[in-house]
Amino acid sequence: MFETKTDVDELWKRYQKKKDLTDRNALVEHYIHLVKKISFKMVQSYGKFVETDDLMSCGVMGLMDAVAKYDMEKETSFETYATYRIKGEIIDFLRRQDFLPVNVRSKIKRVESAYETIQTQTGKPATEEEVCKHLSLDKKQLRKILDDSYTYNILNLDEVLENTGLEPASDDEESMPGASLVHNELKHSLAEGIDLLSDRERLVITLYYYEELTLKEIGVVLGVSESRVSQIHSQALFQLRSKLKSFIDA
Repeated sequence: MFETKTDVDELWKRYQKKKDLTDRNALVEHYIHLVKKISFKMVQSYGKFVETDDLMSCGVMGLMDAVAKYDMEKETSFETYATYRIKGEIIDFLRRQDFLPVNVRSKIKRVESAYETIQTQTGKPATEEEVCKHLSLDKKQLRKILDDSYTYNILNLDEVLENTGLEPASDDEESMPGASLVHNELKHSLAEGIDLLSDRERLVITLYYYEELTLKEIGVVLGVSESRVSQIHSQALFQLRSKLKSFIDA
């Protein structure tokens, strides 16, 4: 749409000075690729429950909000700022949805509690065998619950990761003097949690979040089924949820 970065910068300066809707819409159109990228990534995890168009609609709202509130004087790039706004808008929408039946949610809570209890008692992440013994389940039963918990865990971790960005949740950094400290503590706890994972769990987390591979692609790398990757991913997320519990419950 714009031939050079200078063209975009000039549009930003004009918009921030005059707040003209035509300029705002031009900026939204220029950055719409961010919404598409984020929506297509997140639908991999939530596609059983929502349509891509729903995520796109929420993402556009987040992008419009980002354009309206972005301050060019700050060092953070607009792409970085908009990414957190877009993801935040989508996550808020997803949290309002009721994905799980009550009985399934109850089973997930029991497994979550077991992972937390075992990790507290032993000082290290729980194994499948330990969780099965703690809950009197066999591996097939546990893995079924891990499958069912995938979206639940992804959503909660996405919310935590969305809050690890450089930008505080508040538009006014000075209104939240402790925000940077909380973010640093969160990043430190997340890094510690990832270090405690098994090699396979850590690899799944790395390939999914950092290399942005799909579950199917990760399955090819590991030589296992997509369902098994989902189970390993869920187990890793239970471990991380236990480590990040104080941030999730805040």
